[in-house]
Amino acid sequence: MDKHGMRNLTTSFALLLCCAASSSALAEDVLWSAVQLDQLRTFIAQAPEEGLNVAGLQVVTPQSATDVALTLARAHLHGCTPAQARAGWHIKSNDDQYDLPLLLREALARNDLPDFFERLRPRHPDYAALRTALRVETDPARRATLIRNLERWRWMPLDLGARYLLVNAPRFEVALWEKGARVQSWRVIVGKPSTPTPVFSAIVTGATYNPWWDVPQSIVAESVGRLVRTRPAEARRRGYVWGSGSYRQRPGPNNPLGQVKLVMPNPYSVYLHDTNAKALFEKPVRTFSHGCIRVDNAVVFVSFLFRKNRLAEAAGKTVSFPLEAPLPVYVSYFTASVGTTGLVEFHPDIYGRDARMGDARNPVKDCPA
Repeated sequence: MDKHGMRNLTTSFALLLCCAASSSALAEDVLWSAVQLDQLRTFIAQAPEEGLNVAGLQVVTPQSATDVALTLARAHLHGCTPAQARAGWHIKSNDDQYDLPLLLREALARNDLPDFFERLRPRHPDYAALRTALRVETDPARRATLIRNLERWRWMPLDLGARYLLVNAPRFEVALWEKGARVQSWRVIVGKPSTPTPVFSAIVTGATYNPWWDVPQSIVAESVGRLVRTRPAEARRRGYVWGSGSYRQRPGPNNPLGQVKLVMPNPYSVYLHDTNAKALFEKPVRTFSHGCIRVDNAVVFVSFLFRKNRLAEAAGKTVSFPLEAPLPVYVSYFTASVGTTGLVEFHPDIYGRDARMGDARNPVKDCPA
């Protein structure tokens, strides 16, 4: 039976969930061959090529191999940065539900330890490209950036979905991915350093054409509230409606949401939407919003997602249309990524998040030994 056939005889990797008590028992009586021990030592030695510092990790005895392998596996799957140091990273992942002891036991039984570790690495093409770039990069600062972004990919879910949107704030871009391939991308404007775009995940369920704008309290305090108090006639001319402490703006040329926004419920009230300030897309650094993500050619962007232009159907009214299938969106932060040419590109650390992870000499916390 070939290797593929053997894998099909095992429980699907993606469906195995944690069960700590039984997993520990299964891992205790694992037997390692001499070849497998050598393979494990090789994976430890190669970990720095992935941006993982596991200098304190070593196989002292055959009996310690299982614990060492599981420690290395957790580093590949989750990264080494403790949760409290990932401040502001709110992309949901259920990768901690994988039953690593059981997966390791099965890999050893079929004598395929390389497959065990390969399945724990991020599957997005950018990860492999960053890893390749790290192997040849000599500049300390650029190496540190590559290491930090390899680590960030380990914070992402292994399975991003067959079709999803990936926003990269430092790249000022949103891209549509399907079946592991980048399909199309659009320029975006993101939050100012004082009002940064959060890192989070959500589900796009549809789009609203000619949307009303519910003015956030921060913007009411900053400008809109003063306009309403001092120049109410001008506020009405611009489409503002207020009462009972809430402020809204009618659809129209003054509305900062433009002609369309995605329906993507989230606790941050941050959305991908059109804009009435289109000239800002020509700026190389596009940090101008209060946190929301303004999309260039937004009507075309949304039509691409729907595979149909629904603007005419709205006929100037506020109308929402559902997507045929919910679409995950990941609003991320990568200061190194792969460009349209296939080469790794470096982006400005617009919110200073790289520096919070460490300096050039120690860009990411060491993995626990």
